[in-house]
Amino acid sequence: MTLRVAVVGSGPAGSSAAETLAKAGIETFLIERKLDNAKPCGGAIPLCMVSEFELPPEIIDRRVRKMKMISPSNREVDINLVNEEEYIGMCRREVLDSFLRERAAKLGATLINATVHKLDIPTNNTDPYTIHYVDHTEGGAQGIAKTLKVDLVIGADGANSRIAKEMDAGDYNYAIAFQERIRLPADKMAYYNDMAEMYVGDDVSTDFYAWVFPKYDHVAVGTGTMQVNKASIKQLQAGIRARASEKLAGGQIIKVEAHPIPEHPRPRRVVGRIALVGDAAGYVTKSSGEGIYFAAKSGRMCAETIVEVSNGGARIPTEKELKLYLKRWDKKYGLTYKVLDILQTVFYRSDATREAFVEMCDDMDVQRLTFDSYLYKTVVPANPITQLKITAKTIASLLRGNALAP
Repeated sequence: MTLRVAVVGSGPAGSSAAETLAKAGIETFLIERKLDNAKPCGGAIPLCMVSEFELPPEIIDRRVRKMKMISPSNREVDINLVNEEEYIGMCRREVLDSFLRERAAKLGATLINATVHKLDIPTNNTDPYTIHYVDHTEGGAQGIAKTLKVDLVIGADGANSRIAKEMDAGDYNYAIAFQERIRLPADKMAYYNDMAEMYVGDDVSTDFYAWVFPKYDHVAVGTGTMQVNKASIKQLQAGIRARASEKLAGGQIIKVEAHPIPEHPRPRRVVGRIALVGDAAGYVTKSSGEGIYFAAKSGRMCAETIVEVSNGGARIPTEKELKLYLKRWDKKYGLTYKVLDILQTVFYRSDATREAFVEMCDDMDVQRLTFDSYLYKTVVPANPITQLKITAKTIASLLRGNALAP
């Protein structure tokens, strides 16, 4: 037999999964609702993703080597990468996603432009899953209803995942991201050539941070907040526009975007022969709100597990075998998520703690540890003396701002 796998969603998670499966000779169907989708996203990717996922230079709009952290009182801390070979990549999601999707298709995945609206789940371990979808390549605007039978399903269809609902994966807390793409005059854009800015404060985000990130010919200006505060999202966006108003003067809004962002992994990420990856699984980090690398990595790890446990597609894996992907994922990245969860809890709860956070970022040991962890996607352990210094400076910053909890 030849294993048949449907991957629903062709963002970084779905396309990376489909590419891995197709390379292994597994019959792969990559289903995407909107082939021109441009997900609202800061678009920052770590250096390790460029090499690990073999991204060509044209995918990267800007190579950021300078970062400004700006506190509620507008204290600015400059963070610079001193190694000329290191940078944070800035990309547009429509460019990145299209590249990954087309690469998967060239390697053998069957790309289907369709909306999935139902999944029939078999009652035993061998019968196929039936995907009901509307094919947008035929039948005009209404499309044509079709079905597809497969042995496994990978849900990579985002925070509002249809596959997650069909498999009863459970709910999670989520945030709302709001972003404006602004085209600036040439002199203003020159400032953001290799510079990104992060603003913190209750006026720009009650839960996270706001950003100004450079893209190809514009900047992405956005903010995020938890679902419970979503009614204030436009007010918070006005806050970041006000804080950065001098640098954005003369800019023209060319696109407005909003999207939910998961804040915690779903209670169930593998059920039967269905697995969730990327935003559908809830793999966005707290504190930083980062998800692109983790989406692509989860798709690849899930697909690699399928290839392994199916003997290269020769047999149908069981739920227990598919859950090996979860064990590997949690072992590799569980600590990263816990650390960033703690950072958000400690430093984003008041303007006093945010001031302490920005002050702490002025320390070179903190900067090096933070950038190493971000660029190479590991929680990098500092030597004991450096760790003690960082801990002492953190507590001192909190005390000076009267922000340390009792």
